[in-house]
Amino acid sequence: VCIFLCKMHVSGMGKNARCREIILRTLCHAQDAAKDVNVSTTVKHVCQCLLIVNNNGKAVQKNAKTHSVKMPEYMQEASLIMAKLCYVECDYREALNQYSRVNLDEMQLVGAPVYRLSMIAEAYATKGLCLEKVPMASPSLSSRNADRDQEIITCYEKSGDIALLYLQEVEKNPGSLLHVTVFMMSWMEKFMTAFLFLSSLFCPQENTEEALLLLLISESMANRDAVLSRIPEHNNDRIISLQSASLVYDLLTIALGRRGQYEMLSECLERAMKFAFEEFHLWFQLALSLMAAGKSARAVKVLKECMRLKPDDPTIPLLAVKLCIGNLHWLEEGERFAKIVIDMGEKAAEFRAKGYLAIGLVYSLRATDASLRGMQEEYQKKALSAFQRAQSLSPTDHLAVFYLALQLAVSRQIPEALGYVRQALQLQGDDVHSLHLLALLLSAQKHYHDALNIIEMALSEYPENFILLFTKVKLETLCRGPEEALLSCKRMLQIWKSCYNLTNPRYIHTHTHTHTHSSCSVHATSIAASRVEQALSEVASSLQSSAPKQGPLHPWMTLAQIWLHAAEVYIGMGKAAEATACTQEAANLFPMSHNVLFMKGQVAELRGNVDEAKRWYEEALSISPTHVKTMQRLVSTLLLSPAVCVLIVSRNVMSYKGAPL
Repeated sequence: VCIFLCKMHVSGMGKNARCREIILRTLCHAQDAAKDVNVSTTVKHVCQCLLIVNNNGKAVQKNAKTHSVKMPEYMQEASLIMAKLCYVECDYREALNQYSRVNLDEMQLVGAPVYRLSMIAEAYATKGLCLEKVPMASPSLSSRNADRDQEIITCYEKSGDIALLYLQEVEKNPGSLLHVTVFMMSWMEKFMTAFLFLSSLFCPQENTEEALLLLLISESMANRDAVLSRIPEHNNDRIISLQSASLVYDLLTIALGRRGQYEMLSECLERAMKFAFEEFHLWFQLALSLMAAGKSARAVKVLKECMRLKPDDPTIPLLAVKLCIGNLHWLEEGERFAKIVIDMGEKAAEFRAKGYLAIGLVYSLRATDASLRGMQEEYQKKALSAFQRAQSLSPTDHLAVFYLALQLAVSRQIPEALGYVRQALQLQGDDVHSLHLLALLLSAQKHYHDALNIIEMALSEYPENFILLFTKVKLETLCRGPEEALLSCKRMLQIWKSCYNLTNPRYIHTHTHTHTHSSCSVHATSIAASRVEQALSEVASSLQSSAPKQGPLHPWMTLAQIWLHAAEVYIGMGKAAEATACTQEAANLFPMSHNVLFMKGQVAELRGNVDEAKRWYEEALSISPTHVKTMQRLVSTLLLSPAVCVLIVSRNVMSYKGAPL
């Protein structure tokens, strides 16, 4: 349409004032689509043609006085549109140049058409935005900065005043019938096209989809009819509008939550934030949806606002602690949130024990991260004291007893840890973490058969728990031989295939949330190493293949661990070829994982290639410098090198000089 009207204008028909008005109004509505590159280019060409025609019309002005007023107005409007297009294209200086040519302050507002008022108001607002984007030539001069700030504020104030004038004029005048007809015809054409091609229409296939569609329509209506005014006269209308919107968003939470669409739910609740001034319920719903969607950092910020609105609720800081000590690993923030719960005292009621449990976890993680032995012991004592306090406040809570046993196990107090883990199982007999810890403690005391029996009993309740399955492979290698362990690895591959249906993203998403907490380490260095290896693996995979992995990373990380466990069993059997094949399968998924590089070093060591093994171990340590197994194997390979052997022998000779060898 713009191109056709431009051709009319250039060919001579555009000399008519009414035709020019149609062109300018068409351009005004085309501005909204100017973010599209093709539309932006088209509108720019039309504006340039208008400017050319008006510049050529200067000769006509001398002979036709009637055009002496209208010609500059249309040229100004074309310049305003050009300035807006420059702003959309991030060319802020050119936009300011266009506004300086127009001289906005001299444009007439009295008696101006409605669309012209809209353009002028928008021009002032856009000019203010451009002034904010363009840096000053001398930023050190405070007086010039103050003048620039005052100019920006003046632009926004004028934009607001003219916008109010525009709204008043719109209420008085219904608008141009030609303008309405043109766009109504365009809308009717699109509607009839969609009606003729019914296959392009969305048709709900089940009751849930139909309910979700109706709820999304209701949400759109609630946003459209929202009463946001805070004046007392509109108080009742605002309360009714808020209640209606809250009801719609509650139903949306139920519908989308059942389908695992937490990303979409968080986006819907973000749109509800214009209702949410001092409204705790909507803020808390948004925080929970962000947590479920995996947006932990944003969820913590929203939870801080919830704490401000409801400072006496201990569940809010506890949720924040859970996020901070998880993948975020914000231990200082987590400690502050846990202390908030503890400082509530009797107000926190039964949640006070949870506060001590949370701060104990923070201290335990800090002990794990500490590099100095003294700091480790100090934080371990604090963690142990916090867990004991939590257990005394809530003696029937199996989690408090479990974490107390875990902390004792980390501190190498195995007999005491066994007593507490048995106590935790008396409180909650089917707790998978307590069963796993009991098996690990028994294996630490060399009771491998008893530990294997515990693992098999736990797997009867949790057959898809890969952490238990990995431990079972280790114990079977010791108790029943590597052949039995290989059969368990094959069964794990079958379970993985049935568990993670990669064609169903929703299924992957829900399983990811159920397994991630129990399988991912929260050690600071392990988190950093996993992030580094994921980034490097993605780069390496993109160089090797153009087909990315589907869905979240957790299922693929689990699959890589299965292959690595199988490779370890083959290494124990002395089968280098099979171990190489399994390691390569894991490397195809995560080529830069420190676990994969460590396994490659073990395979090279099995083949007798010490130099290659040393190289793989060094690469693994460059990604995860605190990986203990890699450091141990690297030391053993260094001891096997001839130079180190000669050095050791020479030192022994010097130390035993004069004694018979």
